Amino acid sequence: MSRLYLMTILVTAHLWAQGPPPAAAPPPSATQTPGARRFGGFVPGQQRPPGDPVQIAHGKALFAVNCVSCHGVDLRGGDLGGPNLLRSQVALSDQNGELILPIIQGSRQDEGMPAIPISPQNGLDVAAYIRSVLETIGGQGRPPSIGKEAPSILVGDAGAGKAYFTAKCGSCHSATGDLQGIAARITDPKALQTTWVAGGLRRRRMLAAGATDRRTATVSVTLPSGESIAGRLVQIDDFLVTVGLADGTVRTFRRDADVPMVEVHDPMKAHRDLMAVYTDKDIHDVTAYLVTLK
Repeated sequence: MSRLYLMTILVTAHLWAQGPPPAAAPPPSATQTPGARRFGGFVPGQQRPPGDPVQIAHGKALFAVNCVSCHGVDLRGGDLGGPNLLRSQVALSDQNGELILPIIQGSRQDEGMPAIPISPQNGLDVAAYIRSVLETIGGQGRPPSIGKEAPSILVGDAGAGKAYFTAKCGSCHSATGDLQGIAARITDPKALQTTWVAGGLRRRRMLAAGATDRRTATVSVTLPSGESIAGRLVQIDDFLVTVGLADGTVRTFRRDADVPMVEVHDPMKAHRDLMAVYTDKDIHDVTAYLVTLK
């Protein structure tokens, strides 16, 4: 064994005994104040400025109606198998809706994400809500903080909300009827807003009383023979209509123009139609009015 080789072994052993040298501290970034602690690691969502509380509240209501079934209430994936948005690189990188909005509008239909029929502005509101949740993600992969104080949504005009309610909702709902005391039953204004926008006020009260959920769309099919079949609407298009019967069976009928005659009753149609025309002011005004119904 050569003397040089022996010396190499001894020096190496000595260095290992002392332990690895300390790592050099990384230089502070151009945007980081020396000595300041950064939160959130590499999560882009925590490096954005706070969003508009009104826009975020509107986006949350829209998310509850259009997105929860696929992505879940907590954005981690829903019953229909949508992806976890808390781990979505698109959601984490989005700054002003430039990445999320095209997907809402149908850019990933070939990948199983259907287009959502809402306006571009409403799509940006949904994106703002998603970003607001991502901003609460903790370091080391911790889930969003539940202790962060949420912005108040009670920013509307109760008088204007009452006028809007009377004009748009009064034919189906009443402050002295199905909505009497609604603010006492749903005490959280955010939950109340999400519920009425989604059309769940009547359903809540009826189910509490043990009644059938009348939000279900029904259909009546009248055959050329005069026979009429009525039940739950399972599916309908230009060629077929499928009816769920009371005994649990289903029947499908071929359609040829108006034969057989098909009549659909959808209690939620009015709510879906209003979703396309609601403004932020309308939603917050009606919410401000409904919280007075105690």
